[in-house]
Amino acid sequence: MNESMLAAAYPFWGKLSGEERERILAGCTLAAYGKGEHIHRSDMGCKGAILVLSGLLRVYIVSDEGREVTLFRIHEGENCVLSASCLLDSIQFDLLIEAAENTQAAVIPASVLHPIMEDNPYVGLYMYKQAAERFSDVMWMMQQILFMGADRRVAIFLWDEMVRRNQPVLHMTHDEIARNIGSAREVVSKVLKYLSEEGAVALQRGRVEIVDKEKLRKHL
Repeated sequence: MNESMLAAAYPFWGKLSGEERERILAGCTLAAYGKGEHIHRSDMGCKGAILVLSGLLRVYIVSDEGREVTLFRIHEGENCVLSASCLLDSIQFDLLIEAAENTQAAVIPASVLHPIMEDNPYVGLYMYKQAAERFSDVMWMMQQILFMGADRRVAIFLWDEMVRRNQPVLHMTHDEIARNIGSAREVVSKVLKYLSEEGAVALQRGRVEIVDKEKLRKHL
C-alpha cells in the first residue's frame, strides 16, 4: 500500500510511531467490491477502516418491514470508520454498507487498528470524530425525510449525482433512487414522471438524463 496515500487520508498518520506505521502498512489490504456487494453487516464481523480509492459506498439501515433508508454515501477519497463499529463502543445499532458502484478500497483491518487505538490516543480521537461527523450526515438525511417533500428530495439527489459524475446521464433505476433518498419506488416514479413532463429530465429504462438544468434547479 502507498504510504503517501494513507498519510493524505488519515490525519493521525503523523502522530504514529514508526512501528505503528509499519503495522498498518503491513496489514492494509486492497479490496475490490462489485456493485451491490455487501461489505459490512452485523453477521459479517468487524471489517475495519475503509478508504475508498474509486467508486462509491452506501451506508444504510433496514426497517422491520424491509424498507431501506440510506444514511449517507462514501465517495472516492473518503473513508468509513463505521465499518469498524466493533471498536467504537458508542455505536449500538446495525448499519449495512454496500458498494453502490464497482469500488476499489484500502482496508485497515480492525485487528490492526485495535491495539494501535489502545496505545495511541490520536487514532481513537480520529475514529470518534469521524463517527460524529458521519452522524451529522445522518441527521441531515433524517431532516430531509421528515420535513422535505419527495419531489425536492428527488431533485436534490439528481442534481448532486449530476455534479458528482460531471455528466447529465445517470444510469440508475427508480428503485435505486428510492433507496438512496429513503422513499418508495412508486413515489419516485411519480416524481420522475412529473419532472419528465416538465421537461427537466428524460427517462429510459434504468436511465435518467437531466435535459434542462434550470428546470430541475427550480425544484431544489
